[in-house]
Amino acid sequence: MKNILILSVLLIMSNSKIFSQTENSFDVQTKIKNGIIEGSYNTHTGIQTYFGVPFAKPPVGELRWKAPQPMDNWEGVRETKTFGPRPMQTMVFGDMKSRSDGVSEDCLYLNIWTPTTRNMKDLPVMVYFYGGGNVAGDASENRYDGESMAKKGIVVVTTNYRLNVFGNLAHPDLSAESPYKASGNYGQMDQHMALQWVQKNIGAFGGDPKRVTIAGESAGSIGVSVHMASPLSKDLIAGAIGESGAAIHPTMAPVPLAEAENQGQEFLKNAGYSSITEFRKLPTRDIYEIYNASQRFGFPMVIDGYFLPKSLPEIFEAKEQAQVPLILGWNSAEIPGMAFTQGLYSKDNYVAKVKETYPEKHTEVLKLYPSGSEKEIERSATDLASDRFIVYSTWKWFDLHRKNSDQPVYRYLYSKLRPPLRDKNLASGLAGGTVEKDSDAPQMPEPIGAPHAAEIEYAMGNLNLVDDYAWTTDDFKASETMLNFFANFVKTGNPNGENLPDWPKAKANDATPPVMVIDTESGSKNAENDARYLFLDEVYKN
Repeated sequence: MKNILILSVLLIMSNSKIFSQTENSFDVQTKIKNGIIEGSYNTHTGIQTYFGVPFAKPPVGELRWKAPQPMDNWEGVRETKTFGPRPMQTMVFGDMKSRSDGVSEDCLYLNIWTPTTRNMKDLPVMVYFYGGGNVAGDASENRYDGESMAKKGIVVVTTNYRLNVFGNLAHPDLSAESPYKASGNYGQMDQHMALQWVQKNIGAFGGDPKRVTIAGESAGSIGVSVHMASPLSKDLIAGAIGESGAAIHPTMAPVPLAEAENQGQEFLKNAGYSSITEFRKLPTRDIYEIYNASQRFGFPMVIDGYFLPKSLPEIFEAKEQAQVPLILGWNSAEIPGMAFTQGLYSKDNYVAKVKETYPEKHTEVLKLYPSGSEKEIERSATDLASDRFIVYSTWKWFDLHRKNSDQPVYRYLYSKLRPPLRDKNLASGLAGGTVEKDSDAPQMPEPIGAPHAAEIEYAMGNLNLVDDYAWTTDDFKASETMLNFFANFVKTGNPNGENLPDWPKAKANDATPPVMVIDTESGSKNAENDARYLFLDEVYKN
């Protein structure tokens, strides 16, 4: 009798758990080009979700290292209520807190949040590309969740794309077998395939294919920049949002095909293989381990004459990019200054590093990034490290588009300091998430600005889903401002709106263009540091 009672209690608890997970939702079905899918309609939020929707054939077997192929049709109803597997990757940037169903080469799935009703149609659309250096990342992460943006009247899509050796390997054998006689850029073509899928199918979710804004952070922002430049993608978008990153030297700029093929040949040779045919036959595990053992940080994108015919500066200067409104910006402390000084913020150390890095121009550098007090050196080193890492390339994208387009361009500087971590045994990761603190590592100085990737959960309205930090009222205020700026832009091509500070667009020849500083109290001011970027423009010869 006692055992029966215990079993009954366990069954009640189990059923209660199942009920609690589904009590606010009912099943909804939608017909897309390939068949019928079934998602969930949340009666509390009014948002419908479809997770793990396949947008291309699995890139496995003979389709490994090939451009993505259109999905086959299916019979019956395909359930799309859980996130699909994330792309093959190792843990590069700490715990990115994936919600996906494992790791697999079979990863080409996207996710949709929509506020549509049976009478609602032609809603604006946001397609978001995750960050992670094209070596890591996942469209299911909490910080990319689309519900808050969907509540603003937008259909939101997040999409997976292939990464690292699976996403960007180029090789002469691959180029020879390709119909366009080039290789690499598979991850970027996955993104392009997702955009094509949106064009064909987003109407089924209440979205307007003529009102698609692409957005992304870091590698995702770099993806946005290349889709603006690509002749394949540029006509599929109506607007673009870039958060910290563009595919412009020195930040993950695409390389000539021959250079990429040589890198691929060298990689295979070092792994003990002479042809793609035999390498392609290896199981996923072997390729995964060979890539990790190589200690490579991915492979570069390629100027392949197909997806990318030229470098981004060449395309923009020829006014061949997507002529669409653009928001872009970066964070106030993208990377710690110690990434440049590689030591303490002493004057001797800082000046020595500047002279070593810029032997013929160090005097000019020290004027632009001065070396007074230790605090000033910390700020200067942080600015210089950040500019070299990702700020300059983003600025160059801004400068190219405002000078070679009649479309509005809006620039921001994200400056909100994050609150402390809840768990004192953790430290913030470089590209989001957290890592275990190293007890032997030196104590890092207090942050002097917003680090790389800090803005994502603010911009997407997802502080409530990211529980690592002890969020305050000020954080939610900054998040609401950034979320509304982005939502307004997706809807109208203009971030301005009610109860928001005025955000002027940048003019083509303005030497001190307006910059929206996003913080607890946000507001526009004239750019103060563009001389730094003009200097680096000469250094990098873009």
